[in-house]
Amino acid sequence: MKRLFFAVLTIMCSTAAHAEKIKAPIHIGIGVAQTSNVALFGEEQVNGAKVAEAVFNAKGGINGTHFKLVYQDTGGDEAGAINAFQNLINRDKVVGIVGPTLSQQAFSADPIANRAKVPVLAPSNTAKGIPQIGEYIGRVSAPIAFIAPFAVKYALQENPKIKKVAILYAQNDAYSTSETGTFQESVKKQGLEIVTTQKFQTTDSDFTTQVTAVLGAKVDLAVISGLAADGGNLVKQLRQMGYKGLIVGGNGFNTANVFPVCGKYCEDLIVAQAYSPAVVDTNPVNKEFVTEFRKKHKKDPPQFAAQAFTAVQIYVEALKKVEANTKNKITQLDLATVRTELNKAIRTGSYRTPLGEISLDKEGEINQKSFYVSRIKMEPNGKSGKFLNVK
Repeated sequence: MKRLFFAVLTIMCSTAAHAEKIKAPIHIGIGVAQTSNVALFGEEQVNGAKVAEAVFNAKGGINGTHFKLVYQDTGGDEAGAINAFQNLINRDKVVGIVGPTLSQQAFSADPIANRAKVPVLAPSNTAKGIPQIGEYIGRVSAPIAFIAPFAVKYALQENPKIKKVAILYAQNDAYSTSETGTFQESVKKQGLEIVTTQKFQTTDSDFTTQVTAVLGAKVDLAVISGLAADGGNLVKQLRQMGYKGLIVGGNGFNTANVFPVCGKYCEDLIVAQAYSPAVVDTNPVNKEFVTEFRKKHKKDPPQFAAQAFTAVQIYVEALKKVEANTKNKITQLDLATVRTELNKAIRTGSYRTPLGEISLDKEGEINQKSFYVSRIKMEPNGKSGKFLNVK
């Protein structure tokens, strides 16, 4: 009888755990980098997510039920992302996760969420293969294959005499290695010659070897794939050592935090972008986002903040769809059901966001129409600047 009693008790406990009801406020996980050099991006993602939390809760949250963002620091490596995702899934009981910051981290942490059937929306993972990790993985960050070619084409418009190109990339970062492949294809399609390819590490600070090679090759254009800290320092050293040609920076340069890294040497850096704070007249959602972000941070929102805001927005709107589809409040459903239905809802319909009108296909890949090319304009103090749209 004792054995039977304990067997029944075990089954009851297991069933209760599986059918755990969600309590208000509804928890949405934010697993991004808040420490390490990757925090240059993660800080902006946190800022964008917090603005979304304030804006959408002020409008009633999920049909009157407020939500709360739960933060876990992924740091800058795979182990940090894995730990953060495990905590968000198992301890914090989130319905879905926004994160991680780096593609390199996503390839390690996303499979954990996918096995647990927890939706993930990547706010900045642009490497090839992210949505293909699993059916619960999606992204609101357009793959670099869509964005990078715009910057190369603009550079050629700016200087039609470009012939020789230098390619530089961080070989220890999945995003950078993926992005540089796209850049190289774009360069070749434009009939340009890659005369030197230089590798570096995201932890490097001395780029004398790489810069010397670029100067020796007498290139007209340098194309850099790296993160804000290493990439910014590389730009700085290129200019300090005498390089005067155009420089195209990849998605890792889409942050105001790069300004103090390369300082006045950021001037005229060309960057392709998936977001622009200037597009407000035709985009009321972006207008509200820009207004609220400026109130809080006294500056325009950068791309990484806009993408994090968008990810939270999609969760909010998709959770409303779950309630409509199930005819139940989220708090009347068990956690496993909400996660499953939420993942389905995310992939239906379109969303009007700061990035413009977007949708996610069945695989979780973003469909986005609007892209931009900017040139950095530095302020006289050499520490702050702006991304000015040129296309």
